Amino acid sequence: MKKIACLTAMGILPAMMAISQPALKHSPAGFDTYRTGIAHGKLDTITYNSKTVEAKRRAVVYLPPGYTIKKTYPVLYLLHGIGGDEFEWLNQGTPQVILDNLYADKKLEPMIVVLPNGRAMKDDRATGNIMAADKVAAFATFEHDLLNDLIPYIQKKYPVYTDREHRALAGLSMGGGQSLNFGLGNLDKFAWVGGFSSAPNIKKPEELVPDAEAAKNKLKLLWISCGDHDGLMSFSKRTHDYLEQKNVPHIFSVEPGIHDFKVWKNDLYLFSQFLFKPVDINKFNMMISGGPAFTNIRGSKYPFILPDHRVQFRFKAPDAQKVQVDLSKKYDMTKDSAGFWTATTDSISGGFHYYSLIINGVPIADPASQTFYGMGRMASGIEIPFEGGDYYTIKNVPHGDIRSKTYFSNITKSWRRLFIYTPPGYDINSKAKYPALYILHGGGEDETGWATQGKADIIMDNLIDAKQAKPMLVIMPDANFSGAGFGEADLKVFANELKQSIIPFIEKNYRVERTAQGRALAGLSMGGLNTLYTGIYNTDMFSYLGVFSSGWIIPVQDSIANTQYDFMKKNATKINTNLKAFWIAMGGKEDIAYKNCQIMLGKLDKMKIKHTYYEYPGGHTWPVWRNDLYKFAPILFK
Repeated sequence: MKKIACLTAMGILPAMMAISQPALKHSPAGFDTYRTGIAHGKLDTITYNSKTVEAKRRAVVYLPPGYTIKKTYPVLYLLHGIGGDEFEWLNQGTPQVILDNLYADKKLEPMIVVLPNGRAMKDDRATGNIMAADKVAAFATFEHDLLNDLIPYIQKKYPVYTDREHRALAGLSMGGGQSLNFGLGNLDKFAWVGGFSSAPNIKKPEELVPDAEAAKNKLKLLWISCGDHDGLMSFSKRTHDYLEQKNVPHIFSVEPGIHDFKVWKNDLYLFSQFLFKPVDINKFNMMISGGPAFTNIRGSKYPFILPDHRVQFRFKAPDAQKVQVDLSKKYDMTKDSAGFWTATTDSISGGFHYYSLIINGVPIADPASQTFYGMGRMASGIEIPFEGGDYYTIKNVPHGDIRSKTYFSNITKSWRRLFIYTPPGYDINSKAKYPALYILHGGGEDETGWATQGKADIIMDNLIDAKQAKPMLVIMPDANFSGAGFGEADLKVFANELKQSIIPFIEKNYRVERTAQGRALAGLSMGGLNTLYTGIYNTDMFSYLGVFSSGWIIPVQDSIANTQYDFMKKNATKINTNLKAFWIAMGGKEDIAYKNCQIMLGKLDKMKIKHTYYEYPGGHTWPVWRNDLYKFAPILFK
């Protein structure tokens, strides 16, 4: 680009360079393509009186889709580069298209975006020698114009918040330098600051952040980004290094590219999604450069997840003779002279996985990690970041509750525990009745499975907020009884427990619908068997069945399956009439229940039992079952 060539020729920029920082994946295809059939924002051109330069100045304002003067909005001030003006972003970066698409995808908080001219002088056009001393100096003068003239004007003309928590500043190149200089220099004015490929006008790091504690306490987000082959990388890198040294939380995004709008559009797409809502910087940084697993005990560095999803383990056991990590497969660990055992796994798929340390042949939970009841005992668990896991990410939406309740079992004559998800507004809407989904865990797990490993509450919160699922109660009982849970005796006990204890307890104490149309039953693995056994025999109680990663185990359960198949054949019309959905899902061919399920599906087809089949690759694991709930819940109670 001309301005880069000009700066390089003058010796201001270093030669083009590449660095070894991991690159963030680019925005999805079409993120900057105009879409029809969605709501679009509006562009205003404003003229304000600048006392700073004693002249009338212009800016462009983007108003979000659905803008109304009855609502109050936060504001992002978005700055251009040294060779541009208030129209540079519009002409080359199409921010209005990027933002419109993000709003349509429900990824953005409603905000007003102001595109000013950052060259604060009477003749503020990008003509002539853009490197002339007076024109370069005008970019520094803009700080006063912004704070004393433009922001007050925006606050008078538009319904915007006036506090720092609702004000953001970002820019590209020269505007990136301005954003860091002005934003970090005025922490009482800006809580959100972003520098995209910031130019040499940026102050030295120790001048930018003289008080690290103040920056930590006041900044909601500090974003620094640059193309990996951008000649300005050294300026962003030195700032990032200083911030790391001072332990100031920030995001450092190194992206494929040079000094151009391909990078800056990507920056805007990513940066804008963080604004004006809670920010989990650690999660984002892990996807860029790796870090300790979120499931680690506080302060534990290991397990450490690399950006490619390999996991590093480190464990001290100086007297052990052999140590392994059992995560998807077993990995031998190597001991050093200090007694630390280390190993690095293959790339692990995103989502939640159980694992164990095996010391001298004995599996134990890793003391550095959180533990979960699974595998028939307390085991370690690790959460691998997953870019497609947005649906089970906590968002700034209304949240329901997970309630732990103890009830008396009429079957076992003992007290038992279950978990209940109540949707947002349950306690406020005191007269409303809700449908209920009874969802079951797998073998070796208990009632905590869906509430913790499954993230059922977060999935439901997000689906309900997006109006993709109806508000409902989700009941998560313990399906474990005296046996292993796979024999007919245990299946019968749970069926009776559900009908005679659990459902009566829920319908007595919670505002739920009491008809088959208001009840659904689902489960994973062993819970899928319970769903098949209880659900098929009781279609007068449940109108929706969800079977995840399950199917009658051949030949172990031939007698149970054949008895049920005979029942289904004789009652096919009733089953098809009563069931609004019979939804069967599998974790691909790698799922250990896959073959059994295919046999079952063949039987259902032969008997003409209506059903829907869905596959999501990943095997017999929680990432698959989370996705199953995400896909199954929107089908219910429609």
